[in-house]
Amino acid sequence: MIKICTVLGARPQFIKAAAISKLIQNQYKSQIEEVMIHTGQHFDFNMSDIFFQELQIPHPKYHLDVHGGSHAQMTSRMMMKLEEVFSNESPNAVLVYGDTNSTLAGALVASQMNIPLIHIEAGLRSQNWKMPEERNRVLTDHMSDLLFCPTQKAVDHLKNEGISQGVFFSGDVMLDMAKQVEIKTENILKITNGEPYVFMTIHRAENCANSKVFHEMIDWIKEVAQNRLIIWPIHPRSKQAITQYQTDMTGIKLIEPLGYFDMISFLYEADLVCTDSGGVQKEAFFVNTPCITMRSETEWEETLVGGMNRLWQSNLPLLNVQSTSHPFGNGEASHEIIKEILRYFV
Repeated sequence: MIKICTVLGARPQFIKAAAISKLIQNQYKSQIEEVMIHTGQHFDFNMSDIFFQELQIPHPKYHLDVHGGSHAQMTSRMMMKLEEVFSNESPNAVLVYGDTNSTLAGALVASQMNIPLIHIEAGLRSQNWKMPEERNRVLTDHMSDLLFCPTQKAVDHLKNEGISQGVFFSGDVMLDMAKQVEIKTENILKITNGEPYVFMTIHRAENCANSKVFHEMIDWIKEVAQNRLIIWPIHPRSKQAITQYQTDMTGIKLIEPLGYFDMISFLYEADLVCTDSGGVQKEAFFVNTPCITMRSETEWEETLVGGMNRLWQSNLPLLNVQSTSHPFGNGEASHEIIKEILRYFV
């Protein structure tokens, strides 16, 4: 029996974990024991607990309740608590997802305790070192023993940095989940009354920390929306910025953060998506909805090919035509990952 401690803390990680954890529960329970650890990085019900309920992820055995403070403060508090958990559990491996502070904290403690580290969604690069996510993912990759890459480009990034041992192109576990969603429009109709809409999310610290940048982006999205209703599921950081900057919300309908199935449905039915989220731009790609990424770069370069996604200041045309070859695999990433984990440890 392999014991794996899985470290989670933020919305995208709950979605990624659902694909792996459900597969373990359904097919590999006799071979893998998964201990779920929720750091508390996202602590609001609509950003956290709803995903465990909706996606049927096993309830965390540990909830560390670490949130707030600077990146360094949050990461260091997580590390202290994770060290205690890992000591109690003595896992064969630690598994982390993506690029959050929770990811880095789990990776650092595993490395210091000489516990093999598994990184799912390895190899992504934005080349923007001002982003904490870029630092987190690069550091985690260089400490990992098994690295599962969602695209071939991610494999190439690792190779360019001298990492080739334990690297696998698995495909993207978020595609596994997106393929399981049945689109439902009931909640969309309640909110939009059948009006066409643009779906928007802005939450990154660099976009919310400056009034000029924040208002410039929102005004630009209003212009692009061409008088269509704008739907914005609001992140706590964005909500604070709206209040602090006294933002004009004309034409924008704020709604509470969405569960996963509603999120995919809203993206599917939208005319256009405008987002600074890595996960949302990729989910828009999965459901063939044109997307404008409100950043100057993206770690998901594959979505820019063919015109389904573009950066907001590039002024390239958007095309509602997806490439015939899917860069994110075939929707079976979770199976590939579990097989390689078993091969490594058994």
